Amino acid sequence: MSKTVLIGESKVGDGHPSFFIAEIGINHNGSLDIAKQLIDVAKEAGCDAVKFQKRTVDVVYTPEELARPRENPFGTTNGDLKRGLEFGEKEYSEIDRYCKEKKIQWMASCWDEESVDFINQFAPPCYKIASASLTDDALLQHHRKFGKPIILSTGMSTMEQIEHAVEVLGTDDLIILHSTSTYPSKTEELNLQMIKPLQSKFPVPIGYSGHEVGLAPTYAATVLGATVLERHITIDRAMWGSDQAASVEPQGLRRLMQDIRAWRIMQGDGIKKVYDSEIPIIEKLRRKG
Repeated sequence: MSKTVLIGESKVGDGHPSFFIAEIGINHNGSLDIAKQLIDVAKEAGCDAVKFQKRTVDVVYTPEELARPRENPFGTTNGDLKRGLEFGEKEYSEIDRYCKEKKIQWMASCWDEESVDFINQFAPPCYKIASASLTDDALLQHHRKFGKPIILSTGMSTMEQIEHAVEVLGTDDLIILHSTSTYPSKTEELNLQMIKPLQSKFPVPIGYSGHEVGLAPTYAATVLGATVLERHITIDRAMWGSDQAASVEPQGLRRLMQDIRAWRIMQGDGIKKVYDSEIPIIEKLRRKG
């Protein structure tokens, strides 16, 4: 039995309903209006939280990477793209206000220390650490300074690297997500059976962050015991953007949430019994005598 972690007022861990994070990430394409539409989609589907990504562009990327040619809606370089996708204080203040109005929690994965400090002004219920940051000890330690629960994704990482990250973070108020860091992920590389070893190895809630096309892997992760689920969401998978193709559209998200909530009911207690509803069928179908 894993520890229970409190995210806002939601209890996360074994024996509690799956906590579902709708990853907006950068699928807002730099538009606050699209971000709000995605918040609405998540709320209407019954998600527990939405998540964004925050970067200090000039810290996270080298000058050479920012200068690399890349045609995009914001300009002709990779730097134009990265800066165009970043929200600042004005946008996040409105996101904070809007999420409170809609009564849905929000959080962010912060890719550098300055971004952690920036998001902290909004009193997030927890922090998310992206797979790319799992090996950044200084950033992990900086997150811990604020005393918030931490959700750690483990894509593109070895078990040894995960163990080291957990050693740096400690297990208090920690949640670990199995993940594969490709967009979209190949079915044969999802390795959902990895959920079980993580459950055995670490006394913390274990979840799944999916980047695949389709809904089946998220259902499977739920059955395997994932207590936190994260999927990218989008208005339309055909929209411009690197993460759109690996995202779930509104109709699919509603269906996914409905079925995940139903799993908690349908799994039962594992004790074989004859239900009252079956008794008339017994009398009708079984041979007597």
